[in-house]
Amino acid sequence: MINKKIRYWLFVILILILILLCICILAICTGSAGIPVKNIPDILLTGKKTAEYNILLGIRLPRILLGIAIGGALSLAGTLLQGMFRNPLVEPYTLGISGGASLGVCLNIIFKWYAVLGVIAYPLSGFLGAVLVIALVYTLSMKTGALKTNSMLLIGVMISFISSSLVMLLMAVSHSEDLQSIVFWIMGSLDEPNMTMIKIAVFGALAGLIFSYFFCLDLNALALGEEEAMHLGVNIERTKRILFIIASVLTGLSVSVTGIIMFVGLIVPHFMRITVGSDHRILLIGSFLAGASFLTLCDVLARTVISPLELPVGVITGIIGGIVFIYVLSRKRVVL
Repeated sequence: MINKKIRYWLFVILILILILLCICILAICTGSAGIPVKNIPDILLTGKKTAEYNILLGIRLPRILLGIAIGGALSLAGTLLQGMFRNPLVEPYTLGISGGASLGVCLNIIFKWYAVLGVIAYPLSGFLGAVLVIALVYTLSMKTGALKTNSMLLIGVMISFISSSLVMLLMAVSHSEDLQSIVFWIMGSLDEPNMTMIKIAVFGALAGLIFSYFFCLDLNALALGEEEAMHLGVNIERTKRILFIIASVLTGLSVSVTGIIMFVGLIVPHFMRITVGSDHRILLIGSFLAGASFLTLCDVLARTVISPLELPVGVITGIIGGIVFIYVLSRKRVVL
């Protein structure tokens, strides 16, 4: 029975990897400058600084890497939070992390900190805003040394509303050029030219996946309830704190680099839970790979739907994610 389950898990992982590879090939070939698949090896191996070479290595490959990292990170964060809260409708942005990051970036744009710090000001201000919200939610949720998940969820939702209201206030009093920058950032985009930020996103997402696997069995136990998990030997408070930190850092990193990309952390873990079950030994890696594929595919659509113009990828994920989620809920009951 165990061998059969392992074989099934390996089959699922293999299928997800193949889907991701196919989507990456589609992404690297698709664009206003169509490049056939058969020409890509010659373009890359010759090393000549042609226009096609610059397009592949300077534009499309970085976007693919960022899509894999951010999609995987958001899906992984959603899986961790849904397992911790035992609620399939929780997503990374529920805790107000995106609101804090948005507020930080809005302040950066309005006060023009980017004129002093350069391009790094956008991800830095977004990450600092996310960290402040994380610290605030964590502090207010602590009661008598215990992390109350219900309080954390309510506090996060309220902080998200407050942050969104402050962002709208800043947008109302900002100049037109600042308003355009704020709106474009809020809608999310994988157009990040800084390779250092892309590397940080990739290594951060992989580190989050590795660290989360140390708690896959604890997440399985938490699915039974906190009392049952405690009887099974799980240190409830320590596990919740670490899972909250991992999910928050993954979300804060994602939002600070690409802006707000909705529904990836909600629909992908939910869909994978229906597909492969609620065992986090397969659910974590499955959600990571599926999230990477989903966001990379959405970025291809964002670049091609109204080509040569480009849509924000957050718009595509919101539309597709919302439609798919409504369809799934109408066909099957919510599963945890």
